[in-house]
Amino acid sequence: MSAVGPDPAATPPQTVRLVNLPNALTVLRLLVVPVFAVLLLSDHGDSPAGRYWATLFFALAIITDRYDGLIARRTGQVTEFGKLADPIADKALTGTALIALSVLGLLPWWVTVVILVREVGVTVLRFWVIRHGVIAASRGGKAKTVLQALAIGLYILPLTGVLASARWWVMGAALVLTVITGVDYVYRALTLRRTSARAMAEAEARRKAAAAGPAGTVTDTAA
Repeated sequence: MSAVGPDPAATPPQTVRLVNLPNALTVLRLLVVPVFAVLLLSDHGDSPAGRYWATLFFALAIITDRYDGLIARRTGQVTEFGKLADPIADKALTGTALIALSVLGLLPWWVTVVILVREVGVTVLRFWVIRHGVIAASRGGKAKTVLQALAIGLYILPLTGVLASARWWVMGAALVLTVITGVDYVYRALTLRRTSARAMAEAEARRKAAAAGPAGTVTDTAA
C-alpha cells in the first residue's frame, strides 16, 4: 500500500494559468469520448472499420490520461479545473466504453456495474478527503488501470479465436484488482480522515473547547 500524505496540489498557486497543456489534454480527452462512442456503436458494432477507429481514439484518450496529470505536477501547472475535470474525463471515457460494450452484448452488464460503482465511489471518496490530503496510487491501483484499459481495448477490437477468449481473462484480472483496490481505497480514505494533520488539529480544538466550556460558562446569579 502507498503512504497517505498531504496534498501538494490542494491549494495550487493562484498565478497558474487555467489555459495550459495539462488542461488542454484533459479537455481533449473529454471531446474524444462522444466521437469514440459514435465509432464504437456505428452499425450496432458490426462495422470492423468503426471498431478499429474506436480503438484508436480510445488509445489516444488513454495516452492523454497518462500525461496530463504528470505534466501538471512536474511543471507546477496544477489548477482547480484540472483537479475537477481530470477524474470526470477518466470516468466518462471508462464508463462510456463499458456501457457501450454491454449495450452491444460484448460484455456482461454485471461487470460494467461493478466497475462503475467502484470508480464512481472512489471519485466521491477523493473529493471527501481532498481537504485532508491525497492517497497516492498503489501498485495495485496502477495495475488495475492498465488491465482495465487493456481489457477494454481488447473488447473493442473485432477479435476472434484465441484472442477473443483471452480478453475475458484480462477483464477478469482487472475486475479482481478493481474490487480489491476499491476496498483498500475506502480503508485508506477513512484512515486519512482520522489521522491527517487537519483532523488532528480539529480534534484538539474540540477537546480544548470541551474542557474550557464548563469553566468558561458565566452564570447569571442575579436573575
